[in-house]
Parts: sequence; structure tokens; C-alpha cells
Amino acid sequence: MSGAPVIDGLQCGRYDRDALERLRDGGVRAVTITASFWEDALETMDVLTGWNDAVREHGDVALIARSGADIDAAVASDRVAIVLGTQNSSLFNDRIGFVEHFWNLGVRIVQLTYNIQNAIGSSCYEPVDTGLSRFGHEVVEEMNRVGMIVDLSHVGERTSLDAIEASGRPVAINHANARSVYDHPRNKGDDVLRALVAHGGVLGVCTYNNIAGEYAATLDGSAELVARHVELLGIDHVAYGSDLDPNSPPGNLAWMRNGRWSRKVQHGASRPDVAPPPAAWIDDFDFHKFGEVRDRIAERGLLTAEEADQVFYGNWKRMYDAGFAPAGASA
Repeated sequence: MSGAPVIDGLQCGRYDRDALERLRDGGVRAVTITASFWEDALETMDVLTGWNDAVREHGDVALIARSGADIDAAVASDRVAIVLGTQNSSLFNDRIGFVEHFWNLGVRIVQLTYNIQNAIGSSCYEPVDTGLSRFGHEVVEEMNRVGMIVDLSHVGERTSLDAIEASGRPVAINHANARSVYDHPRNKGDDVLRALVAHGGVLGVCTYNNIAGEYAATLDGSAELVARHVELLGIDHVAYGSDLDPNSPPGNLAWMRNGRWSRKVQHGASRPDVAPPPAAWIDDFDFHKFGEVRDRIAERGLLTAEEADQVFYGNWKRMYDAGFAPAGASA
């Protein structure tokens, strides 16, 4: 194993000291966490308060990344940089001024929509995608201004295309795959991926079995999944986003899928007609496995060792260096 650092573009679990130590000891030097799915501004602030408390208590293991330099500091001190992110824009409470407020609180990545339409645009599960709203255009512009990366992982196709075009900065799809590689509504069509690449964005290849199928079943399959995306998008536009949920509490999956908006069965990314393969290689949350996938890619000659390091560290780092800085500021 090369021992090179890893950045994970998205996780959605709960983190005590043990989980943070396992991330650190597994070579993960930065991870974007999910501070909220459906939570509003006050609820999200409660989660951010918890992170401030956790980092104060476990500062020898973790720090909060407000800039790319903070990730450098995590690498230098063998700690984990926590990138504060959300999987919905519900934290803004439909107030444009809250974008800046939450940037000041440390939030650096926000997904525009989660699993239903909101005031910004459509999700990937809506039967009709009406595109980025007028409010959505203003939110993207404001996120660009303050230094908050736009994420499109659960966002619908038309809304994604509109957001990529509206953004003056590269956007992220931090945990999804190409629909041409694995057909699933949560994965991205060719038009979105072409636009992502043309505007300098990055896709976090996701080994979540519901949206990766048989590729997620083994280390070799996961290595092949990454390599296929590099063939499709080019080496500068592919990273990694596990979508893992360590220490997920009881009921968390139902909260992710239903929030407060539905009493009906909501499947999220699961498909009732297709049983996903087990992904036992990562079920124990041994984060060394991320590095093992990276190393397997190089050992099999799917990419060079330098290219594999770029996927598992360099591409996110480049994007964070530039994207977390306010417009016009030096990274």
C-alpha cells in the first residue's frame, strides 16, 4: 500500500472518537460529512455545534476544514479534515442571505436538492424536472461569491445542466456514477457529465452498491468502476465519494428517505425490483479499504500510481483549494 492520503467526497454517518480514529488510521485525511438532509437552519446549526464540540474535544484526531490549507494541515499532523457539507439546501430556509451565514459557520459544500423538488430545482426522482428556479440561480451565484461548492449528486438532469451553466465556478457531483456505466436514476446522463467536464467539475465515483451494482461487490470491481469513469471523463475529473454511513443510528435510513414530507414507502436509491449485491469489502468500515482500491487500480495497470493518487486525493484537493475561497480571493 502506498500510504498516500485519501479524500472521501461524501459520507453520511455519525462520528465519535472511535470513528474519527478509524478514518485517520485508514489514511483518510479529509471527508465531507452530511450535516443535514431535511433539517432547517436551526437544526443544521445544532449539528454544526456538535462538530465544533467534537473537534474541540478530539483536536488531536480531527479539525474542521475551512480552506484547502486546513487539509494540508491535516496531512502534516496526521489528522482528519472535516469538510462541513449538506445534502440539501434546506439549511438556507429559502433565504438568500443564509448562504453567507452558513459559509461563516464553516459550511463549504451544499447539494442543491435532495430526493424531492424544492425552491431551487428538481431532484433526480421527480417525474418532471422543471430546471433551476430564479431563486436557484441566485443561490448558485451567491455560493460562487462566498466560496461554497455546488453539489449536484441527487439533482435532476435539467436542473443539473442549468446549475452547471449558471455557475461561474466548477461544480461537484460528489457521490454518483455515470448512468452509462450503471443504469439508475441517481446516476448521471451523458449530457450532464459532458457539461461537468467542460466546466472543470469533478465526479466522485461512488461504490454504494445500490448505484454501482456488481462493481461494488469486490475490491477489483470497485477498481474497475473508477477506471471506467476515468476513461469516460478524463483523469482530471474523477475522484471518490463512498456515501458510507458509519455509526448510523436506528431510523436514520427512514429519515434520509422520508424526512417529514412522506408517510408512504420511499425507496431512495434502493430498487425494489433489483436486489443490490453485498459490498462486504467495506461493510466493516475499515477505511484502509479506500487505499486498497486505489492500490489495486495501480497494481492491475488500470491507471498509473500517480493517476490513482490523483483520483483518491489530488482532484478533490485542487477543487477545494479554489472552491472554498471567496470569489476574487487567492486560494
